[in-house]
Amino acid sequence: MAITLQDVNIIKNVMNSLVDRLGVIQILQPELLPYGWRKAAKGRTVWRLLEEIIVQNLMCNPQNYGLVRADPPCSEVGVWDLKLTHPQISYPIYINIKSATSGNKNSKDDISKAIGLHDFFTQNIEASLCIVTFNLKFLPVMQVKILDVFVMPVTWLPDIYVNPSNNGNLQSSHYKDIDLRIMRSNNQFLSELNFAINIANQKKLRKEV
Repeated sequence: MAITLQDVNIIKNVMNSLVDRLGVIQILQPELLPYGWRKAAKGRTVWRLLEEIIVQNLMCNPQNYGLVRADPPCSEVGVWDLKLTHPQISYPIYINIKSATSGNKNSKDDISKAIGLHDFFTQNIEASLCIVTFNLKFLPVMQVKILDVFVMPVTWLPDIYVNPSNNGNLQSSHYKDIDLRIMRSNNQFLSELNFAINIANQKKLRKEV
C-alpha cells in the first residue's frame, strides 16, 4: 500500500513527541572537555550515541509515542533502523534515522547504498521506507538539542543521484524538504533508481579505463 502524506505527518508527530520527551541531551560533563566542543561539534561525532538513544527509547516504550511496536532489523547493515507499527497506519513504516547539524548549508548527502535500496524494494515492493532526519544544535555545556525532525519517504526524493565514486551511495540535497516531494510509486522509484545506478556504473567504468 502506498504511503500517504497523512502517514508521513503521523510519523513526524511520533518523532516530535520523542524529541519533547528527550529534551536537552547531556553528552559529556563539561569538565571533560575544558575547551568545549571544538572539532567534536559535528553530527557524526556524537550521532551514533544519539541514534542509539532514539532507537532504544522507541523500542522500550513505543506506547509513549503512540506506537504499537518498534522493531529493529536482524542485521545492522541494512537500509532501515526500525520498523514502526502505528494504530492509525495499516502497514509498517520502515525508517532510516539520520542527523543534520543546524546551520549547515544544503549539500548532497548520503542516503543509503543504492544497491541496498534496490534489493530492499525488489524484495519488499509494497514497503514504505522513510528517511527521518534529526536536526541537531550543539550547546556550549556539552549538550545537544534536537531542533526539528524531517520525514521524507525515500521514494519521494525529488533528486535521485547515485555517486559512482562514493561506494555507490544514493545521494540527495532535498531529503529534508517534503514540499519538494515527487510522489512516486515504489515501482516508479525502483525504475529511476535502476537508471541512476546504471549511469553511475558507466561513469565508474569510463574512469577506470
